Amino acid sequence: MEKEINWLLKEKYSGKPTEEFLKDIKRLKRGEPLDYVIGFTNFLGCKIDLSKKPLIPRQETEFWVNNILKDIRKGKVLDIFSGSGCIGIAILHHVKNAKVVFAEKDKNCLKQIKINLKLNNVRGSVIQSDIFSNVKGKFDYIFANPPYIATARKNKVQKSVLNFEPKSALFGGKNGLFYIRKFLKNARKHLNREGEIFMEFDSQQKKEIEKLIKKYKYSNCEFYKDQYNRWRWVVIS
Repeated sequence: MEKEINWLLKEKYSGKPTEEFLKDIKRLKRGEPLDYVIGFTNFLGCKIDLSKKPLIPRQETEFWVNNILKDIRKGKVLDIFSGSGCIGIAILHHVKNAKVVFAEKDKNCLKQIKINLKLNNVRGSVIQSDIFSNVKGKFDYIFANPPYIATARKNKVQKSVLNFEPKSALFGGKNGLFYIRKFLKNARKHLNREGEIFMEFDSQQKKEIEKLIKKYKYSNCEFYKDQYNRWRWVVIS
């Protein structure tokens, strides 16, 4: 807790304790995540505002997105299940001439994405969409970080995450594959011929995802591990 308090003082209050700082310490002691209390986080060199309480961007997500950014060039990108918009904003920040469409169901998150686009001085299209319901056209790259935690594993989730972060962005049904299944079923229709899909998942879902990729007749897939040596993302074409 002391480390978090010191970080809060430095990041939000520039080292000057105020009455608001004391109120924020109480928020921390109630279990609220530090990033919410500070009000923003950093993601691949971008400042991501969290005032609308979207899912907090994870280090694992930052790791795999960073790996992919090294290889992608200009093109049309879909950031689906956008949340805070961190993935698409990082792409706009790092990839010249990329055009990004943000697709997100939650109205609060749509507001959050617009705040973060403005904050990082980048432009993208933002659409409200239940997975692909309002997505039009085809893309060179589709980035997907769907809700994938199995409700059966709810007891393994940290209390601060359960109590404060949006459950709709966390849980994907009993085995965590509810949104992944729907996404993979329809993603091909929105992918250009040489296009690629990058999708995050829970390490325990690898075998089931392999089956879904075969079922929906994708031609290639390659699985990768995160910085903690767990299966974390897949590249599909």
